[in-house]
Amino acid sequence: MDWQLAQYLPLAVLGAVLGLDVVSFPQAMVSRPIVASTLAGALLGQPVRGLTMGVLLEFFALESLPFGASRYPEWGSAAVVGGSLFAAVPDGMAGAMLVSAFAALVTASLGSSSMVFLRRWNAIWARGQQRRIARGSGSAVVALQLAGLSADLIRGGALTLVALVVFAPLHFAIVGTFTMSPVVSRAVVVSVASAVGLAAIWKVVRTTKGARWWLAFGIGAGFVIAGSL
Repeated sequence: MDWQLAQYLPLAVLGAVLGLDVVSFPQAMVSRPIVASTLAGALLGQPVRGLTMGVLLEFFALESLPFGASRYPEWGSAAVVGGSLFAAVPDGMAGAMLVSAFAALVTASLGSSSMVFLRRWNAIWARGQQRRIARGSGSAVVALQLAGLSADLIRGGALTLVALVVFAPLHFAIVGTFTMSPVVSRAVVVSVASAVGLAAIWKVVRTTKGARWWLAFGIGAGFVIAGSL
């Protein structure tokens, strides 16, 4: 499958908005992989495949908690890349989940570096407005906010677009020549993701007071909801 520019651009816009949500605005959790990947799949008419990839990436994302100035993967744009690549091929294609997950993980890592780079530029811009801010200039604060938001929006969109341009041809080429059984290739990815996610959950459960009860309640509620569907 060969993608055209008209297919890249909506996904890049989605990646820009979701990349912005990670830290800058509005932090509404729509950048979580399970949401972002589903939205990407929906843009391609395959929301279920997007959701499948989102659940997989969510296990990896559980390992990192985006608190404060810590460095962490940028999952919003990355999940758009992974979800769209997985949604772009028919169900049952060997290697599709493996390559899509790999592309998403690489994009998440690059997204982390891009956020650090942007923070440094934000500091430079803030120093340039330091005197005006010290005088109590509201327009200087607004200008810095708008500059930071705009730069982060562009960062997320550019990251998504570049990642898709690079990984989409590789994805389709590798999937087209993959010889491993679809069941085996999916089992490998799911096993690795599950190990990472369960380790992250256990790390929180064993160190946080009351977390075990909340986990048990969540699992029970999930079974009840699933049974009612």
